[in-house]
Amino acid sequence: MARGRLRIYLGAAPGVGKTYAMLGEGQRLRSLGADVVVGFVEPHGRRPTAAMAEGLETIPRRTLSHRGAAFTEMDLDALLARRPQVALVDELAHSNVPGARNAKRWQDVEELLDVGIDIVTTLNVQHLESLNDVVRQITGVRQRETLPDEVARRADQIELVDLPPEVLRRRMVHGDIYPPDRIESALTHYFRVGNLTALRELALLWLADRVEEGLQRYRAEHGISAPWETRERILVALSGGPEGETLIRRAARISARTPGTELLALHVVPEDGPTGVDPAVLDTQRTLLESLGGSYHQTTGEDVVDALLQFAEAENVTQIVMGASRHGRLASFLRAGAGERTIKGSGPVDVHIVTHEEAAGSAALRLPHPSRGMGPRRYWSALAGAVVLLPVLTLLLSALRGHLGLSSDLVIYLLAVVVIALVGGLYPALFAAFAAALLADYYLTAPVHSLAMERPDEITALVVFIATAALVGIAAGAAAQRTHQAVRATSEARVLSRLAAAMMRGQDLPGLIEQIREYFGLAAISLLERDSEASPVPRWYVVASAGERPPERPYEADVECPVDDDLTLAARGSGLRTEDRRVLAACAAELGLAHARGRIAGRSGGTDTLADAERTRASLLLAAGRDLRAPLHTAEDALVRLRRRHAGEPVPEEAQLLDAARAAVHRAAQLVTDLDDLSRLHAGALDLYLRPVDLNEVLGAALDDLGPGGHSIDVHLPEQLPDVIADAALLTRALTALGADALRHSPPGRPPVFTAEVRGDRLEIRVEDGMPDPGPGSTTIAFGASSTRADGLGLRLSRDLAEAMDGNLETTAEGPAFSVTLSLPSCAPGDSARSGRAE
Repeated sequence: MARGRLRIYLGAAPGVGKTYAMLGEGQRLRSLGADVVVGFVEPHGRRPTAAMAEGLETIPRRTLSHRGAAFTEMDLDALLARRPQVALVDELAHSNVPGARNAKRWQDVEELLDVGIDIVTTLNVQHLESLNDVVRQITGVRQRETLPDEVARRADQIELVDLPPEVLRRRMVHGDIYPPDRIESALTHYFRVGNLTALRELALLWLADRVEEGLQRYRAEHGISAPWETRERILVALSGGPEGETLIRRAARISARTPGTELLALHVVPEDGPTGVDPAVLDTQRTLLESLGGSYHQTTGEDVVDALLQFAEAENVTQIVMGASRHGRLASFLRAGAGERTIKGSGPVDVHIVTHEEAAGSAALRLPHPSRGMGPRRYWSALAGAVVLLPVLTLLLSALRGHLGLSSDLVIYLLAVVVIALVGGLYPALFAAFAAALLADYYLTAPVHSLAMERPDEITALVVFIATAALVGIAAGAAAQRTHQAVRATSEARVLSRLAAAMMRGQDLPGLIEQIREYFGLAAISLLERDSEASPVPRWYVVASAGERPPERPYEADVECPVDDDLTLAARGSGLRTEDRRVLAACAAELGLAHARGRIAGRSGGTDTLADAERTRASLLLAAGRDLRAPLHTAEDALVRLRRRHAGEPVPEEAQLLDAARAAVHRAAQLVTDLDDLSRLHAGALDLYLRPVDLNEVLGAALDDLGPGGHSIDVHLPEQLPDVIADAALLTRALTALGADALRHSPPGRPPVFTAEVRGDRLEIRVEDGMPDPGPGSTTIAFGASSTRADGLGLRLSRDLAEAMDGNLETTAEGPAFSVTLSLPSCAPGDSARSGRAE
């Protein structure tokens, strides 16, 4: 059975019209005679969306129960039994209610596709797993519902549903997206113009990459190696020489002539190590390239030209910019230069050879450099050279046998062995030494054409020659090996330093991972994070990835480098050597640091957003307090006058209503004052003057502020009460708020009680409601707890005032009884007590 086709309508944000477009496609297919059903659609109360679904057969939803609540989900079994040609399924990244067959809706869709049902669905770009961290940094919101990128990439068709940010915000204002109570919050947070613009660009870039992948896949499936100039890509070949800046500027000028051109630069590090390359020069050239809008790449290769051409083919490069050869005529005669070899192997790719001051700057013929490591190519080249060079030397020496002695012949042979040792190391040198000894014995010593030797001095000379050649080969091989190790260590350090420098510049994780992938020549790399929620089977999420079809689980990778228990780097590609794995593990550790730093930055950004919101809220409260204070005082004054006008008339019900209205307005005015004080306190605009204060005086002032109700409060204070360290005005304000709260909640005939007690260097003031004592077993409630009364405005104001004076406030509740304890620093302890009533 053929697999069904998947079509995705992709949007940058909610409200762009994805569901509407999906339903429109369903209506179009239905009009063409296709069997179309609605598997799941969420119109979110939008009338045009609901109207578009009219006339389409809808599969009833399945009801599931979770934690005592009922939820509806798509009925997968009903859809499989109905088996239509096309099913419309909204919100592909949706998480199903626990108890459903699959955890995610995209898994339900996979089952439908497997039985041959075509699916039309919707997806927002913020739900793509690889973009999760980027979206969180942009919007400050972490998306819990994510979709593996590979699921979306496997879609047969992806269509972008796009709206400019201004149009989307206008739809929001008109109520076409969210209900009215959510519009203002959405416009000032998630739906800001900057957020929408960034999300829109993310969607366009992701879709462009997906189109590019499809083009590359088509070319690979059809064996098309020639580049298609769908987009100009100019590649600069950087050798690490001083001419690099000239090449970069020349390529940038070429790129500027064609809009939409992509500029790249590549530096190839030979597998046996670079020679004469200054890292500082490359860093300078990289900075210049990035300032001109280009991207820097680095890879390793056995042959520089082959690696350059392979990279150009993989990236669909259309033009290559190279510098003219710096080799002299003799060196160019012996071996074709990199530019000439690139031109021969480039095919339809244009190659620009740019002259520079360093071109042909040295005409010296250089012998093979012994500092280069002995790779397989050099090893076999040395053996081939020995096979060719030694017979040629033997023919020449045989012709000159009458003019040169055996010692001269062996010295010439030794020079050839040294050259072979420099090129190939120990084993080619040993082979050349024994072969030269046999050739000299057979062709140059008497009797000729025989391995027998007549003279003892010739035997000694040959033995010494073999020993000397062997020692030279051992020394050359050891030096090459040490140099190779040093070069590799330098290269590893350079990779790690570049990665650290990129982290310091703030480069994103995908860019860092792409650098690592290019350096090691891997097919794909993913940074995976384990889900923190406990589950029988570990669930992994792709934090960032690079390459084609990156692994989404550790077991899908060829190489895994754990960073910690919840973070690992998974790579897919050719097997790495042990030393490469070690460097990759170090790179993984740096990526872990970058990921952690990104999280900290995201939290910091969220904290800054909350701080901005808090400041905005405080300023609004201050403004509202100033605007409301005058009207409330006017209303209270008017009610007082009306009450006086009806004082002598027999209208008790009207008088009671006026008293109740006056009390309510007075209470509202008090709330405005409390809000004003609280906002000023949080904004740091409330003056604070701490000094020793007599509690009796402050408490008397607070009771007077409470009016007639304050005189009914019972007060029990110790004798010789110590002074409390506080601001007299703020302490009076706090005690007034506590007394007012206690009066409101005390039953008639049971007034509140104020007591005080010295504990060490602190004075505790306790305010109790007039409720029966609940006895032992009371419970202390912190202000963070979910207590309605403890979260009241009066108690909050008292708590904040107490904390501003280096005190604290706690509440105690058991049944109907409720008490508040205010603790402040005191000057000296007291020792006796008295009781009395405030009159």
